[in-house]
Amino acid sequence: MSNAVERSSNPTAWAAFWVALAGLLLMPIPLFIGLILGGGLSIVAAVLAVIALLKGLARSGKGIAPVVFAAIFIALTWGGISFGGGILW
Repeated sequence: MSNAVERSSNPTAWAAFWVALAGLLLMPIPLFIGLILGGGLSIVAAVLAVIALLKGLARSGKGIAPVVFAAIFIALTWGGISFGGGILW
């Protein structure tokens, strides 16, 4: 890409979005499998979301929407784990 064309998307934000969604979908698997898979992916997604948020804020808010959805998915995953998801379900 040339310098004249500014990239309008934030690939780190989309990575955080997809990893957080995968963590949310894998969290309900019982017998600690969901806890390890969903919880691990949600931690990775949280790190990616922070990086993407900092990148997005530095670029005048470009690509912030996927970060917001990733944060919602992460919160739902952690909330589900705290109520027994991946352990008892």
